[in-house]
Amino acid sequence: MSNRKHLTETPRRTTPKIVRPYGDTTGDGMIQVSFTLPLPHDKRAEGAALQLAKKMGMEPALVVHAKPIGPDFTFFVVYGSSNHLVDMSQVTVQERDYPLLTPYEVNAAIRERFGRKLIVVGACIGTDAHTVGIDAILNIKGFAGEKGLEYYTELDVVNLGAQVLVPDLVRAARSEQADAVLISQVVTQKDAHIHNTTQMSAAFREAYPAGEVPLLVAGGPRFEEGSELRLGVDRIFGRGTTPGDVASYLVHALVQRSSRKDPS
Repeated sequence: MSNRKHLTETPRRTTPKIVRPYGDTTGDGMIQVSFTLPLPHDKRAEGAALQLAKKMGMEPALVVHAKPIGPDFTFFVVYGSSNHLVDMSQVTVQERDYPLLTPYEVNAAIRERFGRKLIVVGACIGTDAHTVGIDAILNIKGFAGEKGLEYYTELDVVNLGAQVLVPDLVRAARSEQADAVLISQVVTQKDAHIHNTTQMSAAFREAYPAGEVPLLVAGGPRFEEGSELRLGVDRIFGRGTTPGDVASYLVHALVQRSSRKDPS
């Protein structure tokens, strides 16, 4: 048998150690950024935008779009060359540390390990009225071609909807004897998602005995990966999270928690 590789086999590319942004040609460093300045739209405002771009490491830079937002603000899009490099050896990301399971495997694992349904309570807390995130995970219609947690026969899902006050969420979790609590935060003005999540986690730890707090999971497009410890939750999910991601994590984390309580 020939040892030659099949002609259609694609060689594996290695990741370069140092990279620059790409615009027109490889390595030209071209980037595009947008921002708003509290200035009326005029030539002086455009000069201020270019000065800011230069301080951000863009040189040369060009204002390609400027639009007034009322009488006192201007929205800018600036295009230019960045002089910064990215050292890939210094890039850290949070990898999934649990197996991704099918709905069948999730249900089977719950029946085998717990012998009962797991109870999941979900809500958008504070003044956040955007239910699209929590519904994408919980609603049977799901997201990205995957059905939501309501589809899983071994999960009992309680969706409290939007603008749920933290005390009401705690009461509902206690009443339902929740195994896990999921919150979604889309509104991020003035770090509302950070404050709400921190308040929520503190309230649960005050309301429950040590070691009895439900699994606390927060999700939203603007959460920083790896911020669980700072926010007091067990897991943060960001953009692109699917119901299967969450269901697999819940089983993984709750099985681990159960094993710590009952090593046998």
